[in-house]
Amino acid sequence: MVFWTVRTMPFANLSLRSLLLLTFAACGLAVALPVSRAPAADARRPNIVFIFSDDHAWQSISAYGEKRKLLDTPNFDSLAAEGMRFNRCLVTNSICGPSRATILTGKYSHLNGFFNNSNSRFDGSQTTFPKLLRGAGYQTAIVGKWHLVSEPTGFDYWHILPGQGVYYNPTMIDNGRRVEHQGYVTDLITDLSLAWLKQRDPAKPFLLMCQHKAPHREWEPALRHLGHDHDRVYAEPATFFDDYAGRGLAERDQQMTIEHTMNAKDLKLTPPPQLNAEQRTAWDAYYEPRNEKFRQSKPRGRDLVRWRYQRYMHDYLGCVKAVNESVGRVLKFLDAEGLADNTIVIYCSDQGFYLGEHGWFDKRWIFEESLRTPLLVRWPGKIKPGSVNHELVSNLDFAQTFLDLAGAAPAPEMQGRSLVPVFEGHTPADWRKSFYYHYYEYPTPHHVRPHYGVVTDRHKLVHFYGPDTDYWELFDLIDDPHELRSVFGDPRYGDTQKTLAAELTRLRQELKVPEHDPPGASGQRVEGRGAEKTTQ
Repeated sequence: MVFWTVRTMPFANLSLRSLLLLTFAACGLAVALPVSRAPAADARRPNIVFIFSDDHAWQSISAYGEKRKLLDTPNFDSLAAEGMRFNRCLVTNSICGPSRATILTGKYSHLNGFFNNSNSRFDGSQTTFPKLLRGAGYQTAIVGKWHLVSEPTGFDYWHILPGQGVYYNPTMIDNGRRVEHQGYVTDLITDLSLAWLKQRDPAKPFLLMCQHKAPHREWEPALRHLGHDHDRVYAEPATFFDDYAGRGLAERDQQMTIEHTMNAKDLKLTPPPQLNAEQRTAWDAYYEPRNEKFRQSKPRGRDLVRWRYQRYMHDYLGCVKAVNESVGRVLKFLDAEGLADNTIVIYCSDQGFYLGEHGWFDKRWIFEESLRTPLLVRWPGKIKPGSVNHELVSNLDFAQTFLDLAGAAPAPEMQGRSLVPVFEGHTPADWRKSFYYHYYEYPTPHHVRPHYGVVTDRHKLVHFYGPDTDYWELFDLIDDPHELRSVFGDPRYGDTQKTLAAELTRLRQELKVPEHDPPGASGQRVEGRGAEKTTQ
């Protein structure tokens, strides 16, 4: 483990150049050595900094231009201005653990074996891109949220949260050893990430995966960000009071609404138990006067839903502010250390998230707010500053992208494509025009029914299935951008429906999707029937 080697062997991570300088200095000799920090061969291979968050809605990054203008995010915006903003980065399975497993392996859930957050456990013996990068001479580290149950493999250094982790004073696992930290989790993950960068071997390229818990539920902001919005009243999304007409049982029967599903801890009517006395005093100073006003006013009906939405926006966006600060700290460090020019910085989240659209929070659906994840990439000299990309790209592509950057061959079972030519402005002519999506976890925790489908630049064909569900929906994103009305069976879409059904069948065959879900894929001990064979 690199961290402990540094402590016990002070010269272990010194470059050959530094060791020679020390040797000559001890002998009283002077020598002129090249100023390059790394061998010429590695100078052509970029360092990789992958900053990853949990449940970060693209709507909350100001560079994406959301109409509500929810938050100013200057450091995210800087990445977009200096690099490329992707507008249709899609995830294969919109839920935390499965998304992470897909990124590591470059494979869909049905091949990497991680289907849900309920009973899946990541098989660390399978091939992952960090293992291949390490074999290619990269130093590898992961800091922050892991959420794959088993211990990380393929990393020289790992310092992770157990499970979901907590926002305040978290326990973490430092290369197998549990340690207690004091402070705010986003700040701590950033501190640990920068500490590893400072002690790495400067003669080798590196991969750093800096993975934040924020802004995951229960959305607990840093104390410095309490009151960040000065009690702003946030505009409601157009679909805030959606009645789910024009769609099927799945949309009506879910359990992820702001109205019915948020609890007292979500709404800060109950404080986090991990707060120490000083933190609790600051917490109560902000929340208690506002909570008392809420208790006195006793809002009901839609007024209560609106109050919950306002509290949710304050808390969620407060968490995003700390992640934005973290990105700024990392970028500043790279600049100060002279690493920026040969480091590619990628910012992404495990999926999108609902910020009141359709009355929801959480993710899971094939619909745009959860299917799309933010993706911002800066690569000086390679990516044209201010670029905007509209291609269908995916977290499935990251593994092969990172390996391509390192000049390493991908594993043959990987199912994505390298984004390197896209970064350089040369999207291949045969780039994907359709994308396969598959969600499994049901019925808990949010009662979103399993579904799979095909996505194009304009349409989505979706099959909802399960023990009590079997129906199809079709959406036209141009005529119906909020996805409020299924046109499946509408004669005007007959040709489109037939074409999409054939494409869905092709994708399932190409991607080796089994006809029936494997036992346990839903996260439940008793399985319903699996995914039905695609029909037109």
